[in-house]
Amino acid sequence: MKLVSTRVTDGVAEVHMSDTDNKNALSRAFVEDLSAALIEAENDASARVVLLRGLDTVFCAGATKDMLRDFASGDLQPHEIRLAGAILDVSLPVIAAMEGHAVGGGLAIGLCADIVLMAKESRYGCNFVDLGFTPGMGTTRLLEHVLSPAVAHELLFTGELRRGSTFANNTGVNHVLSREEVLPKAQAVAERIAEKPRLVLETLKRTLSIRRRAAFEEARTQEALMHTISLSRPEVREDIEARYVE
Repeated sequence: MKLVSTRVTDGVAEVHMSDTDNKNALSRAFVEDLSAALIEAENDASARVVLLRGLDTVFCAGATKDMLRDFASGDLQPHEIRLAGAILDVSLPVIAAMEGHAVGGGLAIGLCADIVLMAKESRYGCNFVDLGFTPGMGTTRLLEHVLSPAVAHELLFTGELRRGSTFANNTGVNHVLSREEVLPKAQAVAERIAEKPRLVLETLKRTLSIRRRAAFEEARTQEALMHTISLSRPEVREDIEARYVE
């Protein structure tokens, strides 16, 4: 059974993350499925825009405990997970309909979208520090795209999860709506974009995303250095076991 599916209708490529059992957590299998779904969406000649959605209550729960264990043991390096970069590199505009909660790497992949929608009731944040290591997946710069640096840095330092309603005013989040309104609004925006010529959209996307893609690559380099330090702590595995809530 696929954890992520793709459906293209009238120019809108809907990429649906639907791993109900694991709350769309970033396991290796899930990352592979999502990466493949993005490629499938982009390669469909009829597609004009990608709509990334999750479950009603959970957009993406971040890394699984198994993946965090692999990070701590050195079996997997955080910078090897290029999912955020893969979303940034999609040649078509990407819309993230974050109806449900998005945490850690789950929030990162939503923030890679060109247009971001959040739900007032859901919670969003980067809890890397709560698990005993520094942030990854480009979040040290991605958060600054939708929030002021001051607020972004506070969330990274504290690991606090905030309701979407917090981001309703004076932020770079495009739309903050009631949960039931998020997907219909995202679909309406996608349908409007899908009316445009693909070549025009690809050309515009390439230009508008230059700074964010460059910032992401810079962040990955700095985050890799931080991970070398923070993940080398002997007690980091104990922190993950003690603090990770499944």
